[in-house]
Amino acid sequence: MAVAASLVACGGSSSGSGEAPGGSYPVEITEAGFPRVQRLGQTSLLRLGMRNSGDETIPALIVTIGIEGRQGRDSSLPFGVRDPQPELASPDRPVWVLAETYPRFAGSSQPGGATTVNPKTFDFGPLGPGEATEAVWKLSAVKAGRYKLRYEVGGEPAGSFTARITPALPETEVNDRGEVVKIRGSQRP
Repeated sequence: MAVAASLVACGGSSSGSGEAPGGSYPVEITEAGFPRVQRLGQTSLLRLGMRNSGDETIPALIVTIGIEGRQGRDSSLPFGVRDPQPELASPDRPVWVLAETYPRFAGSSQPGGATTVNPKTFDFGPLGPGEATEAVWKLSAVKAGRYKLRYEVGGEPAGSFTARITPALPETEVNDRGEVVKIRGSQRP
């Protein structure tokens, strides 16, 4: 899968053309993966491969993620929705919970996408001409339903994933590292 997008560098004030002072940079989405069917409590990886298809360094590779629809747009959580009930102390509800040291670059054990003032936006730093990177988010499904998760690269629509989270729970336990894992060899009646 290859999708081209034009990345607008972030930072500074925006000009009337809609471009930031840093300019516009072409980015190719080389991979986009997320399981279509998940279960409550299941942990999955969301992967986005991106390549700078231009001749200049992208000063800040920016990825914004959110759930489509009004409840997703109104939520401050990247993987959450806003509960419309009035007078809730915290109306934002997670659909997926992001693991603590994520997002990160594929193959790295260190966090890779710095958070920004917008909690739905992650800054993966500079990306040189022709260079490629893969960002990974480790997510645990916590709210059953059907959701469309969209992602943008540099403010340009890039794509989406439709995922259905089923309420069927697997038999699980917490391992020595504090992770919830499926019990091997367990049989459900």
